[in-house]
Amino acid sequence: MSIETTLHDRSESKCELCTSTDNLSVYPLPHSPDETANCAVLVCATCLGQIQDAAELDMKHWRCLNDAMWSTVPAVQVLAYRLLHKCSAESWAQDAIDMLYLDDETKAWADSGVADDREPTLDVNGVPLATGDAVTIIKDLDVKGANFTAKRGTPVRNIGLSDNPLHIEGKVNGQRIVIIAAYTKKN
Repeated sequence: MSIETTLHDRSESKCELCTSTDNLSVYPLPHSPDETANCAVLVCATCLGQIQDAAELDMKHWRCLNDAMWSTVPAVQVLAYRLLHKCSAESWAQDAIDMLYLDDETKAWADSGVADDREPTLDVNGVPLATGDAVTIIKDLDVKGANFTAKRGTPVRNIGLSDNPLHIEGKVNGQRIVIIAAYTKKN
């Protein structure tokens, strides 16, 4: 049985990301352990165009990842994880990343394809920060738009990186805020 036939059977001839039935094609995941159907996803033309950066990301379209990330198919989980990272500037995408559970092998596969071609985000000591790291705030920070101050010594776990390498995102007092990376120290 061909890869395409296998994927059509697995997905019931629907895009495995957004469930569209139009213009479906096989998308083999880059950085995959093999070239079988287990490492490919059936996607529609809209999803494929945005995955391949041929079109600007439409954040409204990618809200479908909130459902796709719960797929039982590891290849779909990996692709959803990678796309959520592309959308990580959006709070809904960062929340989805925080909720997503991948076993160690699947997470390693997913991380192998997350592009990191931007400047590194550094803490006060010049240590590179990565998504999921834990940091400590080293200076009292007034949080704009909120009625509190993020106090020196406050731990921030499971941080997210933003498009700006000078900033990180994290939850403080139950709110997701943007923090200047130079005001943090990696734990």
